[in-house]
Amino acid sequence: MKNIRSNWRWWVCGLLLLATMVNYMDRLTLNLLAKHINSDLGLTPEGYAALEWGFALAFALGAIFFGFLVDRFSVFWVYPLAVIGWSAAGILSGFAQSFEQLFVCRVLLGLAESANWPCALRTTQRVLSREERSMGNSILQSGTAVGSILLPVVLQVLFREGESGAWRAPFVIVGAAGVFWVVLWWGTLRKADLEAPAVHETSLEPQLPSISTNLYIRRFAALVILVITTNMTWHCLRAWGPLFLQQRHDFTQDSVNKFFMGYYAFSDVGAILAGALTLWISKQFLPVHASRLLVYLGFALVTSLAAWIPFLNGTNLIIVFLLVGFGSLGVFPNYYSFTQDLTQRHQGKLTGTLSALCWVALAGWQWSIGEYVKQTTSYTMPFIVSGLAPLVGFVGIVVLWGPPGDAKPHMVRPPSPPHSEGAFHPASDFAVQK
Repeated sequence: MKNIRSNWRWWVCGLLLLATMVNYMDRLTLNLLAKHINSDLGLTPEGYAALEWGFALAFALGAIFFGFLVDRFSVFWVYPLAVIGWSAAGILSGFAQSFEQLFVCRVLLGLAESANWPCALRTTQRVLSREERSMGNSILQSGTAVGSILLPVVLQVLFREGESGAWRAPFVIVGAAGVFWVVLWWGTLRKADLEAPAVHETSLEPQLPSISTNLYIRRFAALVILVITTNMTWHCLRAWGPLFLQQRHDFTQDSVNKFFMGYYAFSDVGAILAGALTLWISKQFLPVHASRLLVYLGFALVTSLAAWIPFLNGTNLIIVFLLVGFGSLGVFPNYYSFTQDLTQRHQGKLTGTLSALCWVALAGWQWSIGEYVKQTTSYTMPFIVSGLAPLVGFVGIVVLWGPPGDAKPHMVRPPSPPHSEGAFHPASDFAVQK
Protein backbone atom coordinates (compact mmCIF):
# COMPACT_ATOMS: atom_id res chain seq x y z
CA MET A 1 0.00 0.00 0.00
CA LYS A 2 2.92 2.33 0.75
CA ASN A 3 4.28 1.89 -2.80
CA ILE A 4 0.84 2.54 -4.29
CA ARG A 5 0.57 5.77 -2.33
CA SER A 6 4.10 6.83 -3.32
CA ASN A 7 3.58 6.05 -7.00
CA TRP A 8 0.29 7.91 -7.00
CA ARG A 9 1.89 11.08 -5.61
CA TRP A 10 4.52 11.16 -8.33
CA TRP A 11 1.94 10.37 -11.01
CA VAL A 12 0.14 13.53 -9.95
CA CYS A 13 3.42 15.44 -10.30
CA GLY A 14 3.73 13.97 -13.78
CA LEU A 15 0.32 15.38 -14.66
CA LEU A 16 1.49 18.78 -13.43
CA LEU A 17 4.54 18.48 -15.69
CA LEU A 18 2.27 17.78 -18.66
CA ALA A 19 0.01 20.74 -17.86
CA THR A 20 3.01 23.06 -17.63
CA MET A 21 4.36 21.58 -20.86
CA VAL A 22 1.14 22.40 -22.74
CA ASN A 23 1.08 25.82 -21.08
CA TYR A 24 4.52 26.71 -22.39
CA MET A 25 4.00 25.29 -25.85
CA ASP A 26 0.98 27.58 -26.27
CA ARG A 27 2.96 30.54 -24.95
CA LEU A 28 6.20 30.05 -26.88
CA THR A 29 4.68 29.52 -30.31
CA LEU A 30 4.54 33.30 -30.71
CA ASN A 31 8.13 33.79 -29.55
CA LEU A 32 9.73 31.18 -31.79
CA LEU A 33 7.80 32.40 -34.84
CA ALA A 34 8.06 36.10 -33.95
CA LYS A 35 10.10 37.10 -37.00
CA HIS A 36 7.50 35.69 -39.41
CA ILE A 37 4.48 36.92 -37.45
CA ASN A 38 5.99 40.41 -37.23
CA SER A 39 6.57 40.40 -40.99
CA ASP A 40 3.13 39.03 -41.88
CA LEU A 41 1.19 41.39 -39.59
CA GLY A 42 3.56 44.36 -39.95
CA LEU A 43 4.66 44.48 -36.30
CA THR A 44 7.55 46.65 -35.10
CA PRO A 45 9.68 45.76 -32.03
CA GLU A 46 7.37 48.10 -30.14
CA GLY A 47 4.31 46.19 -31.36
CA TYR A 48 5.88 42.86 -30.44
CA ALA A 49 6.68 44.25 -26.99
CA ALA A 50 3.03 45.32 -26.70
CA LEU A 51 1.96 41.69 -27.19
CA GLU A 52 4.24 40.66 -24.33
CA TRP A 53 3.00 43.60 -22.24
CA GLY A 54 -0.64 42.65 -22.78
CA PHE A 55 0.06 39.01 -21.98
CA ALA A 56 1.89 39.98 -18.79
CA LEU A 57 -0.82 42.30 -17.46
CA ALA A 58 -3.51 39.75 -18.25
CA PHE A 59 -1.44 37.10 -16.50
CA ALA A 60 -1.20 39.37 -13.45
CA LEU A 61 -4.96 39.89 -13.25
CA GLY A 62 -5.66 36.23 -13.89
CA ALA A 63 -3.22 35.12 -11.21
CA ILE A 64 -5.15 36.99 -8.52
CA PHE A 65 -8.49 35.71 -9.81
CA PHE A 66 -7.41 32.08 -10.03
CA GLY A 67 -5.46 32.30 -6.77
CA PHE A 68 -8.64 33.15 -4.88
CA LEU A 69 -10.71 30.75 -6.99
CA VAL A 70 -8.52 27.71 -6.29
CA ASP A 71 -8.68 28.40 -2.54
CA ARG A 72 -12.46 28.64 -2.73
CA PHE A 73 -13.21 25.76 -5.12
CA SER A 74 -11.53 22.42 -5.68
CA VAL A 75 -8.42 22.39 -7.86
CA PHE A 76 -9.92 19.24 -9.36
CA TRP A 77 -12.36 21.46 -11.31
CA VAL A 78 -10.50 24.77 -11.61
CA TYR A 79 -7.33 23.38 -13.19
CA PRO A 80 -8.83 21.57 -16.22
CA LEU A 81 -11.25 24.41 -16.95
CA ALA A 82 -8.28 26.79 -17.09
CA VAL A 83 -6.45 24.43 -19.46
CA ILE A 84 -9.48 24.42 -21.75
CA GLY A 85 -9.46 28.23 -21.64
CA TRP A 86 -5.82 28.71 -22.58
CA SER A 87 -6.03 26.01 -25.27
CA ALA A 88 -8.93 27.86 -26.90
CA ALA A 89 -6.98 31.14 -26.81
CA GLY A 90 -4.00 29.44 -28.43
CA ILE A 91 -6.14 28.01 -31.22
CA LEU A 92 -7.76 31.39 -31.91
CA SER A 93 -4.30 33.00 -32.23
CA GLY A 94 -3.79 31.01 -35.41
CA PHE A 95 -6.73 32.80 -37.02
CA ALA A 96 -5.68 36.37 -36.10
CA GLN A 97 -5.62 38.70 -39.11
CA SER A 98 -4.28 41.84 -37.42
CA PHE A 99 -2.28 43.08 -34.47
CA GLU A 100 -5.50 43.91 -32.62
CA GLN A 101 -6.90 40.40 -33.00
CA LEU A 102 -3.62 38.78 -31.98
CA PHE A 103 -3.40 41.13 -29.00
CA VAL A 104 -6.86 40.03 -27.78
CA CYS A 105 -5.88 36.37 -28.15
CA ARG A 106 -2.66 37.01 -26.26
CA VAL A 107 -4.55 38.71 -23.43
CA LEU A 108 -6.99 35.79 -23.17
CA LEU A 109 -4.06 33.37 -23.19
CA GLY A 110 -2.40 35.25 -20.33
CA LEU A 111 -5.60 35.28 -18.27
CA ALA A 112 -6.11 31.53 -18.56
CA GLU A 113 -2.46 30.44 -18.35
CA SER A 114 -2.02 32.28 -15.06
CA ALA A 115 -4.05 29.53 -13.37
CA ASN A 116 -1.29 26.96 -13.88
CA TRP A 117 0.91 27.93 -10.95
CA PRO A 118 -1.72 28.55 -8.24
CA CYS A 119 -3.33 25.25 -9.22
CA ALA A 120 -0.08 23.30 -9.50
CA LEU A 121 1.35 24.54 -6.19
CA ARG A 122 -1.96 23.91 -4.48
CA THR A 123 -1.74 20.35 -5.79
CA THR A 124 1.86 19.63 -4.71
CA GLN A 125 1.03 21.01 -1.28
CA ARG A 126 -1.86 18.57 -1.14
CA VAL A 127 0.05 15.43 -2.14
CA LEU A 128 3.68 15.96 -1.00
CA SER A 129 5.39 16.43 2.35
CA ARG A 130 7.52 19.52 3.03
CA GLU A 131 10.92 18.09 2.12
CA GLU A 132 9.48 16.45 -1.01
CA ARG A 133 8.01 19.66 -2.39
CA SER A 134 11.19 21.04 -3.96
CA MET A 135 11.46 17.80 -5.92
CA GLY A 136 7.77 17.89 -6.85
CA ASN A 137 8.06 21.54 -7.83
CA SER A 138 11.09 20.65 -9.96
CA ILE A 139 9.05 18.08 -11.81
CA LEU A 140 6.18 20.46 -12.54
CA GLN A 141 8.56 23.29 -13.46
CA SER A 142 10.49 21.03 -15.82
CA GLY A 143 7.33 20.96 -17.90
CA THR A 144 8.31 24.42 -19.13
CA ALA A 145 11.49 22.95 -20.58
CA VAL A 146 9.84 19.79 -21.93
CA GLY A 147 7.23 21.86 -23.76
CA SER A 148 9.90 24.21 -25.01
CA ILE A 149 11.94 21.27 -26.35
CA LEU A 150 8.95 19.67 -28.07
CA LEU A 151 7.72 22.89 -29.67
CA PRO A 152 10.70 23.31 -32.05
CA VAL A 153 10.18 19.69 -33.12
CA VAL A 154 6.54 20.47 -33.87
CA LEU A 155 7.60 23.58 -35.79
CA GLN A 156 10.08 21.56 -37.84
CA VAL A 157 7.14 19.46 -39.04
CA LEU A 158 4.42 22.10 -39.38
CA PHE A 159 6.29 25.25 -40.40
CA ARG A 160 7.57 25.87 -43.93
CA GLU A 161 9.83 28.90 -44.19
CA GLY A 162 8.86 31.18 -47.04
CA GLU A 163 5.29 29.89 -47.22
CA SER A 164 2.70 32.61 -46.61
CA GLY A 165 0.82 32.18 -43.33
CA ALA A 166 2.82 29.10 -42.36
CA TRP A 167 2.93 30.31 -38.75
CA ARG A 168 -0.82 29.78 -38.25
CA ALA A 169 -1.11 25.97 -38.20
CA PRO A 170 1.23 25.48 -35.19
CA PHE A 171 -1.03 27.65 -33.01
CA VAL A 172 -4.03 25.45 -33.84
CA ILE A 173 -2.28 22.09 -33.41
CA VAL A 174 -0.50 23.04 -30.19
CA GLY A 175 -3.65 24.58 -28.73
CA ALA A 176 -5.62 21.40 -29.33
CA ALA A 177 -3.14 19.37 -27.20
CA GLY A 178 -4.70 20.69 -23.99
CA VAL A 179 -7.82 18.59 -24.54
CA PHE A 180 -5.82 15.38 -24.05
CA TRP A 181 -4.48 16.61 -20.70
CA VAL A 182 -8.01 17.34 -19.47
CA VAL A 183 -9.03 13.76 -20.31
CA LEU A 184 -6.03 12.42 -18.33
CA TRP A 185 -6.75 14.63 -15.30
CA TRP A 186 -10.42 13.80 -14.98
CA GLY A 187 -9.81 10.20 -16.02
CA THR A 188 -7.22 9.33 -13.37
CA LEU A 189 -8.03 11.57 -10.37
CA ARG A 190 -11.01 12.08 -8.13
CA LYS A 191 -12.02 15.21 -6.25
CA ALA A 192 -11.38 13.53 -2.87
CA ASP A 193 -7.71 12.95 -3.77
CA LEU A 194 -6.93 16.67 -3.55
CA GLU A 195 -8.88 17.76 -0.49
CA ALA A 196 -6.21 18.23 2.23
CA PRO A 197 -2.42 18.61 2.66
CA ALA A 198 -0.65 15.27 2.64
CA VAL A 199 1.68 13.86 5.26
CA HIS A 200 3.83 10.90 4.33
CA GLU A 201 4.33 8.26 6.96
CA THR A 202 8.10 8.24 6.52
CA SER A 203 8.43 12.00 6.51
CA LEU A 204 6.21 13.64 9.09
CA GLU A 205 5.02 17.17 8.41
CA PRO A 206 5.68 19.83 11.06
CA GLN A 207 3.03 22.41 11.65
CA LEU A 208 3.98 25.82 10.34
CA PRO A 209 5.04 27.93 13.34
CA SER A 210 3.17 31.02 14.45
CA ILE A 211 4.96 34.18 13.36
CA SER A 212 4.60 37.84 14.18
CA THR A 213 2.87 40.28 11.85
CA ASN A 214 6.20 42.03 11.25
CA LEU A 215 7.97 38.80 10.28
CA TYR A 216 5.10 37.77 8.02
CA ILE A 217 5.30 41.13 6.18
CA ARG A 218 9.09 40.78 5.85
CA ARG A 219 8.78 37.29 4.42
CA PHE A 220 6.09 38.37 2.00
CA ALA A 221 8.32 41.26 0.87
CA ALA A 222 11.19 38.80 0.39
CA LEU A 223 8.97 36.63 -1.79
CA VAL A 224 7.90 39.64 -3.88
CA ILE A 225 11.54 40.46 -4.58
CA LEU A 226 12.33 36.81 -5.23
CA VAL A 227 9.49 36.12 -7.65
CA ILE A 228 10.28 39.18 -9.79
CA THR A 229 14.03 38.64 -9.93
CA THR A 230 13.70 34.88 -10.46
CA ASN A 231 11.46 35.43 -13.49
CA MET A 232 13.40 38.25 -15.16
CA THR A 233 16.11 36.13 -16.77
CA TRP A 234 13.85 33.35 -17.94
CA HIS A 235 11.29 35.62 -19.56
CA CYS A 236 13.84 37.96 -21.12
CA LEU A 237 15.49 35.07 -22.96
CA ARG A 238 12.16 33.39 -23.72
CA ALA A 239 10.75 36.48 -25.44
CA TRP A 240 13.86 38.08 -26.92
CA GLY A 241 16.39 35.25 -27.25
CA PRO A 242 15.17 34.04 -30.67
CA LEU A 243 15.14 37.58 -32.10
CA PHE A 244 18.58 38.26 -30.61
CA LEU A 245 20.07 35.23 -32.35
CA GLN A 246 18.34 35.99 -35.65
CA GLN A 247 19.11 39.71 -35.74
CA ARG A 248 22.56 39.82 -34.13
CA HIS A 249 23.98 36.45 -35.18
CA ASP A 250 22.06 35.69 -38.41
CA PHE A 251 20.42 32.48 -37.19
CA THR A 252 17.83 31.04 -39.57
CA GLN A 253 14.46 29.83 -38.27
CA ASP A 254 15.72 26.25 -38.54
CA SER A 255 18.85 27.14 -36.54
CA VAL A 256 16.77 28.89 -33.88
CA ASN A 257 14.49 25.86 -33.56
CA LYS A 258 17.40 23.47 -33.16
CA PHE A 259 19.31 25.72 -30.77
CA PHE A 260 16.35 26.23 -28.46
CA MET A 261 15.73 22.50 -28.33
CA GLY A 262 19.16 22.23 -26.73
CA TYR A 263 18.63 25.32 -24.60
CA TYR A 264 15.43 24.01 -23.09
CA ALA A 265 16.91 20.54 -22.64
CA PHE A 266 19.60 22.13 -20.47
CA SER A 267 16.85 24.04 -18.66
CA ASP A 268 15.01 20.82 -17.91
CA VAL A 269 18.13 19.25 -16.44
CA GLY A 270 18.58 22.34 -14.26
CA ALA A 271 15.02 22.23 -12.94
CA ILE A 272 15.16 18.53 -12.05
CA LEU A 273 18.66 18.74 -10.59
CA ALA A 274 17.71 21.70 -8.38
CA GLY A 275 14.96 19.68 -6.71
CA ALA A 276 17.04 16.52 -6.44
CA LEU A 277 20.00 18.40 -4.92
CA THR A 278 17.77 20.16 -2.41
CA LEU A 279 16.17 16.88 -1.35
CA TRP A 280 19.55 15.13 -1.03
CA ILE A 281 21.25 17.96 0.89
CA SER A 282 18.28 18.33 3.26
CA LYS A 283 18.35 14.61 4.05
CA GLN A 284 22.12 14.32 4.45
CA PHE A 285 23.66 17.62 5.54
CA LEU A 286 21.53 20.72 6.20
CA PRO A 287 18.06 21.78 7.36
CA VAL A 288 15.48 22.20 4.61
CA HIS A 289 15.62 26.02 4.50
CA ALA A 290 19.42 26.14 4.36
CA SER A 291 19.42 23.50 1.62
CA ARG A 292 17.03 25.58 -0.46
CA LEU A 293 19.15 28.71 -0.02
CA LEU A 294 22.36 26.92 -1.00
CA VAL A 295 20.89 25.38 -4.14
CA TYR A 296 19.16 28.61 -5.15
CA LEU A 297 22.45 30.52 -4.82
CA GLY A 298 24.32 27.98 -6.93
CA PHE A 299 21.84 28.21 -9.78
CA ALA A 300 21.63 32.01 -9.49
CA LEU A 301 25.41 32.22 -9.97
CA VAL A 302 25.17 30.13 -13.13
CA THR A 303 22.31 32.33 -14.37
CA SER A 304 24.45 35.45 -13.91
CA LEU A 305 26.47 34.34 -16.95
CA ALA A 306 23.67 35.90 -19.03
CA ALA A 307 25.41 39.23 -18.50
CA TRP A 308 28.19 38.01 -20.83
CA ILE A 309 25.97 36.83 -23.70
CA PRO A 310 25.94 40.16 -25.64
CA PHE A 311 29.74 40.15 -25.77
CA LEU A 312 30.25 36.59 -27.06
CA ASN A 313 30.26 34.91 -30.45
CA GLY A 314 30.50 31.44 -31.91
CA THR A 315 31.05 28.47 -29.62
CA ASN A 316 31.46 30.61 -26.50
CA LEU A 317 28.06 32.19 -27.11
CA ILE A 318 26.40 28.78 -27.50
CA ILE A 319 28.01 27.32 -24.36
CA VAL A 320 27.17 30.28 -22.13
CA PHE A 321 23.63 30.54 -23.50
CA LEU A 322 23.04 26.86 -22.67
CA LEU A 323 24.46 27.27 -19.17
CA VAL A 324 22.15 30.21 -18.55
CA GLY A 325 19.23 28.01 -19.56
CA PHE A 326 20.41 25.41 -17.05
CA GLY A 327 20.59 27.96 -14.25
CA SER A 328 17.58 30.14 -15.03
CA LEU A 329 15.02 27.34 -14.67
CA GLY A 330 16.86 25.80 -11.72
CA VAL A 331 16.07 28.79 -9.49
CA PHE A 332 12.31 28.25 -9.72
CA PRO A 333 11.67 25.09 -7.64
CA ASN A 334 12.99 26.53 -4.40
CA TYR A 335 11.16 29.82 -4.92
CA TYR A 336 7.95 27.78 -5.03
CA SER A 337 8.97 25.91 -1.89
CA PHE A 338 9.61 29.15 -0.01
CA THR A 339 6.03 30.23 -0.78
CA GLN A 340 4.70 26.92 0.53
CA ASP A 341 6.38 27.58 3.87
CA LEU A 342 4.47 30.81 4.40
CA THR A 343 0.95 29.41 4.21
CA GLN A 344 -0.93 26.16 3.77
CA ARG A 345 -4.56 27.25 3.84
CA HIS A 346 -4.16 30.19 1.45
CA GLN A 347 -1.59 28.84 -1.01
CA GLY A 348 -3.69 29.82 -4.03
CA LYS A 349 -4.16 33.41 -2.86
CA LEU A 350 -0.47 33.78 -2.01
CA THR A 351 0.73 32.31 -5.30
CA GLY A 352 -1.80 34.35 -7.26
CA THR A 353 -0.89 37.60 -5.53
CA LEU A 354 2.84 37.03 -6.01
CA SER A 355 2.30 36.07 -9.65
CA ALA A 356 0.23 39.20 -10.21
CA LEU A 357 2.89 41.48 -8.74
CA CYS A 358 5.54 39.66 -10.74
CA TRP A 359 3.72 39.96 -14.04
CA VAL A 360 2.93 43.64 -13.54
CA ALA A 361 6.67 44.12 -13.11
CA LEU A 362 7.40 41.90 -16.12
CA ALA A 363 4.95 43.89 -18.24
CA GLY A 364 6.99 47.02 -17.58
CA TRP A 365 10.19 45.06 -18.09
CA GLN A 366 9.13 43.70 -21.48
CA TRP A 367 7.95 47.12 -22.59
CA SER A 368 11.24 48.72 -21.57
CA ILE A 369 13.19 46.04 -23.45
CA GLY A 370 11.17 46.78 -26.58
CA GLU A 371 11.86 50.50 -26.26
CA TYR A 372 15.56 49.87 -25.62
CA VAL A 373 15.92 47.56 -28.64
CA LYS A 374 13.99 49.98 -30.86
CA GLN A 375 16.23 52.91 -29.91
CA THR A 376 19.60 51.13 -29.76
CA THR A 377 19.16 47.87 -31.77
CA SER A 378 21.14 46.35 -28.88
CA TYR A 379 20.29 43.71 -26.27
CA THR A 380 23.22 44.42 -23.95
CA MET A 381 21.56 46.07 -20.95
CA PRO A 382 18.50 43.77 -20.81
CA PHE A 383 20.76 40.71 -20.75
CA ILE A 384 23.07 42.16 -18.09
CA VAL A 385 20.21 43.18 -15.79
CA SER A 386 18.39 39.89 -16.32
CA GLY A 387 21.48 37.84 -15.57
CA LEU A 388 22.19 39.51 -12.24
CA ALA A 389 18.57 39.71 -11.06
CA PRO A 390 18.33 36.29 -9.29
CA LEU A 391 21.29 37.21 -7.08
CA VAL A 392 19.30 40.23 -5.88
CA GLY A 393 16.46 37.86 -5.01
CA PHE A 394 18.82 35.68 -3.00
CA VAL A 395 19.97 38.68 -0.97
CA GLY A 396 16.33 39.59 -0.32
CA ILE A 397 15.56 36.16 1.13
CA VAL A 398 18.68 36.11 3.30
CA VAL A 399 18.07 39.60 4.70
CA LEU A 400 14.29 39.51 5.16
CA TRP A 401 13.25 35.92 5.85
CA GLY A 402 14.45 35.67 9.43
CA PRO A 403 14.78 32.42 11.45
CA PRO A 404 13.55 29.55 9.25
CA GLY A 405 12.06 27.54 12.10
CA ASP A 406 13.25 24.14 10.85
CA ALA A 407 12.08 22.43 14.00
CA LYS A 408 11.87 18.72 14.60
CA PRO A 409 8.39 17.67 13.45
CA HIS A 410 5.83 16.34 15.87
CA MET A 411 3.75 13.26 15.12
CA VAL A 412 0.85 13.70 12.72
CA ARG A 413 -1.15 10.68 11.61
CA PRO A 414 -0.45 9.86 7.93
CA PRO A 415 -3.24 9.90 5.36
CA SER A 416 -5.12 6.95 4.05
CA PRO A 417 -4.39 5.88 0.47
CA PRO A 418 -6.12 7.65 -2.43
CA HIS A 419 -9.78 6.82 -3.03
CA SER A 420 -10.26 5.48 0.53
CA GLU A 421 -12.70 6.61 3.13
CA GLY A 422 -10.01 7.36 5.76
CA ALA A 423 -9.37 10.87 7.03
CA PHE A 424 -6.30 12.59 8.38
CA HIS A 425 -5.47 15.81 10.17
CA PRO A 426 -3.70 18.41 8.01
CA ALA A 427 -1.03 20.62 9.49
CA SER A 428 -2.42 23.93 10.62
CA ASP A 429 -1.97 27.12 8.67
CA PHE A 430 0.22 29.96 9.93
CA ALA A 431 -1.20 32.04 12.76
CA VAL A 432 -0.28 35.70 12.91
CA GLN A 433 0.33 36.86 16.45
CA LYS A 434 -1.41 40.05 17.51
